[in-house]
Amino acid sequence: MSFRDTLGQRAISIGSALDGVLNAYPEDRITDAMRYAVAGGKRLRGFLVLESAHLHDIPETEAMWPAMSIEAMHAYSLVHDDLPCMDDDDLRRGQPTVHIKWDEATAVLAGDALQTLAFDLVGRGTAPADRRLELSRRLALASGGEGMVQGQSMDIAAEEAGSPLSLTEIETLQSLKTGALIEWSAIAGPVLAGADTGVLETYSKAIGLAFQIADDILDVEGDEAKAGKRLRKDDDAGKATFVSLLGLDEAKARAQSLVTEACDALAGYGPKADTLMATARFIVDRDS
Repeated sequence: MSFRDTLGQRAISIGSALDGVLNAYPEDRITDAMRYAVAGGKRLRGFLVLESAHLHDIPETEAMWPAMSIEAMHAYSLVHDDLPCMDDDDLRRGQPTVHIKWDEATAVLAGDALQTLAFDLVGRGTAPADRRLELSRRLALASGGEGMVQGQSMDIAAEEAGSPLSLTEIETLQSLKTGALIEWSAIAGPVLAGADTGVLETYSKAIGLAFQIADDILDVEGDEAKAGKRLRKDDDAGKATFVSLLGLDEAKARAQSLVTEACDALAGYGPKADTLMATARFIVDRDS
């Protein structure tokens, strides 16, 4: 089975599990908006949870809870990021954004509900309570004012500053806005297993940065129909990106270097880490 087929199968499994959870919710517009927000996408973060768990012999039935959790958290972040007061996007995954399909109030509330659902899900399962608690604590750090939200705030401040960020500043911003949730996803397996997280922290920091560089490259070279969102907005706004600062060729070389760094970090796991290595390569080779 190809890597893309494996990724697609895991995406279906995570989606079905999320549907099962949301089926217990009241049938109203907020639940409809939540379902809409978590539908589609590659579910790369949930996939990383499942694969890091597999690496540590955690059964998929147990790993599915944090996999669903991170997908709910990621969906919340996209719903709020798309709002007019943030990035003001009208298209996400090829469909109208939540505030366009419904209204801004529904989008805010659906995002709030998805965020709290994430913490509900990460606390479920049969793993030792202290490990689930540690995952929850780390999720709060990764998604809150010291993680993703801080990165989003820095991004807004950069747009208002009137001068582009330096390369170091962009790396810091993206390590929080994009990288923090990717890192949480990759360390979920060893946390559930009570194992050391150091190797997967190294791996995830590399792929998190590679992911954003690849996004910046796609913003220049990509196809909107495949991406499912508006492209070239950063360039139109005069916003500094990895491509604008490094140039296209050097940005591509930097992304490939990060993939090598990520794969080297996993070498001690042997063939068991092949899928995670393929994930790193996919991140920079994807077309959406």
